[in-house]
Amino acid sequence: MKWISCCTRYAIGAALAWSSSVFASPTIDFYFPEAPPLTMGTQGERHGIAGDITLKAMAMAGYSANFLSPPWPRAQRDVANGKDLLIAPLSRTQSRENNFTWIAPLLTMDRTFFSLDRRVESFEEARKAFKLIAVGIGSAQEMRLREEGFPASQIYPLKIGDNPAQMLLKGRVDAWFNGVPESRYIWKQLSDRPLVMSRVLMTADIYLACSRDCDPQMVERLKKAVETLQANGTANKIEAEYLKGPPGS
Repeated sequence: MKWISCCTRYAIGAALAWSSSVFASPTIDFYFPEAPPLTMGTQGERHGIAGDITLKAMAMAGYSANFLSPPWPRAQRDVANGKDLLIAPLSRTQSRENNFTWIAPLLTMDRTFFSLDRRVESFEEARKAFKLIAVGIGSAQEMRLREEGFPASQIYPLKIGDNPAQMLLKGRVDAWFNGVPESRYIWKQLSDRPLVMSRVLMTADIYLACSRDCDPQMVERLKKAVETLQANGTANKIEAEYLKGPPGS
């Protein structure tokens, strides 16, 4: 009887372990830049607007996330050339179109020039007004400046985050070309000096995307989850909460 009891307990334990492994949420690598308030850190519960929407969508679709934040140009290469890897926030540009599987737009973002003392109304005016322009390396903003004919000598690519803002504050660059919510969020933490914002010159959706080689079932589940979060107002609530400013501000 003891032998039967032991075997029974073992069988039950093995069955529970198997059941647990079968029904556990698959873990998917999620690549993102440190770019508050869009995406940020792996500590705590706040991961930025795009980060929080992505994580909620993943949970709804039955997936968990493994956070990865290498330099942004490398993150894009790794995801594009990998399999079933997620990345956000990513602008859907012509040069990126065929490198990724585009799951769903997370939010729309305006971009423009920021400086300490001058507002411009066009790319042409910016080209004449600013000798050196900081921009996030590997970003859609850097691509746009090059497409608009800004020479390499006028573009100063820097690691995404507060680095461009620090350079502007120290007077080492004349302007910063970046997303409006990100720039305002970062600047508020760095300085009380007024930040001069130019007319919005670039508006684009930013997406949750996957590798070119991506499981169609995962794509469809995540797409439906993002659409549900947008339809029920959750995505808007997340965005509004972050755009209030940093905690304690």
